[in-house]
Amino acid sequence: MGKFFKNTMVWIVIAIVMMTVFQSFSPNSIRQQTLDYSTFLELVKTGNISEVIFEDNIINVKRINGDKFITYNPETDNTALIGELSKSGVRISASPPKGQSIFISLLINSFPVILLIAVWIYFMRQMQGGIGGGKG
Repeated sequence: MGKFFKNTMVWIVIAIVMMTVFQSFSPNSIRQQTLDYSTFLELVKTGNISEVIFEDNIINVKRINGDKFITYNPETDNTALIGELSKSGVRISASPPKGQSIFISLLINSFPVILLIAVWIYFMRQMQGGIGGGKG
């Protein structure tokens, strides 16, 4: 049982590490070119923006020539910005905020239970060693 448990734990740790590595290299984590907000406003006024997507405080921007970049929105009220974008003929859309991945949520929520089980197993092994029945 001990050898089986150790092998299983090693494979679980390897699987968790591999999933974390794959998730960090997923296409969503690729960094885009960033542009400061004032330059973005200048591009809007000159009519060089074709589309914007609001996502929390991030604005994904597509220029008329096809270049894409992101900028961070310092404003909490976007009424003036949306009015300016509408005047310039920019296509405006918004996406829902991204949540935490299901794997990370599951890992965080199950960690205390796994820790309690590991501590319980550790103490049970220590108690068996005291009565002479443990590893032998």
